[in-house]
Amino acid sequence: MRRFLTGSEGWPYLLVPAIPVAIALELVHAGAVVVFFVSAAGVIPTAALMGRATEELAARSGPGIGGLLNVTFGNAPEIIIALFALNAGLHEVVKASLVGSILGNILLVMGASMLVGGLGRERQYFDRTAAGAQSLMLLLAVVALAMPAIFELVEGSGLPAPGAEIVDYDTTVEHLSLAVALVLLATYGLGLVFSLKTHRALFNPVQRDEDGEPVAEHHERPWSVRKAVLALAVAGVAVGVMSEILVGSISEAAESIGLSEFFVGIIVVAIVGNAAEHWVAVLVARKDKMDLSVNIAIGSSAQVALFAVPVLVLASFVLGPFPMPFVLNGFELGAIILAVLIANHVTNEGESNWFEGVQLLAVYLVLALGFLFA
Repeated sequence: MRRFLTGSEGWPYLLVPAIPVAIALELVHAGAVVVFFVSAAGVIPTAALMGRATEELAARSGPGIGGLLNVTFGNAPEIIIALFALNAGLHEVVKASLVGSILGNILLVMGASMLVGGLGRERQYFDRTAAGAQSLMLLLAVVALAMPAIFELVEGSGLPAPGAEIVDYDTTVEHLSLAVALVLLATYGLGLVFSLKTHRALFNPVQRDEDGEPVAEHHERPWSVRKAVLALAVAGVAVGVMSEILVGSISEAAESIGLSEFFVGIIVVAIVGNAAEHWVAVLVARKDKMDLSVNIAIGSSAQVALFAVPVLVLASFVLGPFPMPFVLNGFELGAIILAVLIANHVTNEGESNWFEGVQLLAVYLVLALGFLFA
């Protein structure tokens, strides 16, 4: 589950001025590159506010409804950005940003968390059973996500090239993507039952000190329901406006700076949509709370694969010029399979050190370079 720690994510709100600046730049038809980067900066504080408001509502509504709220709004910024891209027919940007979000959480976030958290410590520990359950769920999701690409490779014209907008898919692969999406959503629903009800204690471990005594958590004064709902509404409107401006500038901005839409989607947009959550994972790792840090990294990736992807596949049958079959290109398919295998290996140990973090970051850098030259 996605979780934000109150008082620990204050830095994203320093970027609030980017929101009116981005709107002003869009109104005066400023250069696409400036509009893109300013609107990207404007997404970050709206995502942070949406996450905080969701966490406050979840804390007041109990684990069942709280889990539903986390599912609905946990990756809302990425989903909102993707919905605008879907409506614009930018299917490859949508798929790239979703794959980039999974890769970023597994390699960039978990790598940075292990590096920062491991500095000055010989090793850190986390519950490998809980982390392994999330990793296995992610692995099963990737198997499902890979099937449309494998089907297209065997029965169709082969895997698409990175960034290629292909509109003449056989409708069979569209129907296959739709069926896979429904299976993933059902699996995610059962995953909620597993983590929130039948094995709730496994995913909500009690923090203990060196003597084995429970550690008292210190929280700020909780928000009222009215304040949380109002904040969620404001954040939703703001992230929608920023997303529309961001998506509208992607094509021209990518061409102006010499980058492909594929690279912008899989690296830049994916990092922007998760920036606030990424910071929290690193921060709690530094505080030696690796259970929470690993849960944020792996859990968020699983949420993207099992919830965000199928929701957007279903939405594509309503939005945009044509449905989006979730057929990954060769780079995306290879990268996501390798990343998930790495995640399963790392979480199987139940411990980490700073050098493992360096290795994960190195893998992310290698993949990013591959995407850059693709």
